Amino acid sequence: MQTQTLGLNIFDQMKYIAFDWRDSLSFSKKLALALAVACLTGLSAQISFHLAGTPVPITMQTFAVLLSAILLGKNWGGISQVIYAGLGFMGIPWFAGFSGGPSFLFGPTMGYIVGFIVAAFFIGYIIDEYIKKRSFIKLLGLMFFANFIIIYGIGLLWLYFWTKSISGHSLSFYSLYLMGAFPFLIGDMIKIFAVSIVSKSIALNSRF
Repeated sequence: MQTQTLGLNIFDQMKYIAFDWRDSLSFSKKLALALAVACLTGLSAQISFHLAGTPVPITMQTFAVLLSAILLGKNWGGISQVIYAGLGFMGIPWFAGFSGGPSFLFGPTMGYIVGFIVAAFFIGYIIDEYIKKRSFIKLLGLMFFANFIIIYGIGLLWLYFWTKSISGHSLSFYSLYLMGAFPFLIGDMIKIFAVSIVSKSIALNSRF
């Protein structure tokens, strides 16, 4: 610890100690933290707005999902989202609009929820394994990739098959984009910038 923190200012040393403390926690305490972050995701899902023309609501979930990987790191950020999804499918009403239950397995937002899990595992792995990615610009790029490639990619793919099963015909890529991506672009960009700023303030910087 001491050799790793030499040459750092006090604030950076405190951040290092905090992350080292997180990694040294027992399994039960890590699980408790993952459950707490799952609850945070559930609370953020209740800040939701429905728009005409899309079955997918605007929520604050993306902020909580991206932040979960920064707070909990490799594996446990993703596990927090597995807990969120699993308990939600089991009936805890913490999906958007205080809803939950197995019906969500066949709903339009299932792909986005799976995307949350994959994105959290991905970001947590990159953050913990590639420390130089912790500069603000690299964090921002990482968040953009996780949100617009991973979450949107899985979400839109599922939405395509869901609409096809409901309507009996396939949507064009443009129609799918208007339904499952376009309404959320500005809000997601704001959330990405916000979580990148928060992440940079708590994550170890690129000098490690």
